[in-house]
Amino acid sequence: MTTYPSSRRDMHADITNQLVAAIEAGPGQMTMPWRRGGGGLHLPVNADTGSNYQGINVISLWVAAESRGYRQPLWATYRQWAALGAQVRKGEKAAHVIFYREYEGKPDAEDADDNGKRRVARASAVFNADQVEGFTLPEPPEPLGPIARLENVDRFVRSTGARIVHGGDRACYQPSSDQIRMPDEGLFTGTQTMTRDEAYYAVLVHELIHWTGPQHRLGREMGKRFGDQAYVAEELVAEISAAFLCAELQITQDVRPDHASYLSNWMQLLKEDNRAIFTAAARAAEAVNWLKKQKAAQ
Repeated sequence: MTTYPSSRRDMHADITNQLVAAIEAGPGQMTMPWRRGGGGLHLPVNADTGSNYQGINVISLWVAAESRGYRQPLWATYRQWAALGAQVRKGEKAAHVIFYREYEGKPDAEDADDNGKRRVARASAVFNADQVEGFTLPEPPEPLGPIARLENVDRFVRSTGARIVHGGDRACYQPSSDQIRMPDEGLFTGTQTMTRDEAYYAVLVHELIHWTGPQHRLGREMGKRFGDQAYVAEELVAEISAAFLCAELQITQDVRPDHASYLSNWMQLLKEDNRAIFTAAARAAEAVNWLKKQKAAQ
């Protein structure tokens, strides 16, 4: 088990530096630790090929699904839906994904490492399963049964006063009802580096951080540093906070690759500011400390 310095600030800085190092080292492919009724993991999936979307396309499809209220992780082009016997409803708005095609070009004579291969980006319009008719969704997975409870974490969450609602296959904070929605715990499968129990609690504390953000709590404002990417910045804050809380509450024994792989996808949208993670980490520490104060006040 990793031993952290006694200073809370040092501990948070240490975890942040570990996350940065893991991101720079290449954390691998991101996965979500629960199964969805629409088929597979909570990652955007091509309904025709069954393949997960990758990289920036994960983020763009997540944002599209969240902003438009889509519940299914399945996407496909108009032609792919037609080949599956489904019809995109008239007037539905497409989301867009980027893919790359490689072609042979002329190598740069002044660059010994240039092999002449070039890549060109192409955009493709895709539609969610909620936008089509005539498609039968896959059968929902059978629940795996309850997870093992971590009493110290449950006590911490209860002490915050947050309202947690279980059911369905989404994990999110809903500002309209001021409640956290969690998937049925029987849907959690874990990942290669997290058990089912650890994965459940890691997701729960991630959503708990989103719960701290509204104006009547912390009123979290990311400011001009992040511009129009406040949504991305909030996700950075939530996942860094989750890493902090996983360490402090001993949900996991070390900084997990899962956190780094998740963060690396969001960081793609912040490449113009490679220090953004440290600003997000400061907001994350603020949120964690605020939650601890709610517990101490009881």
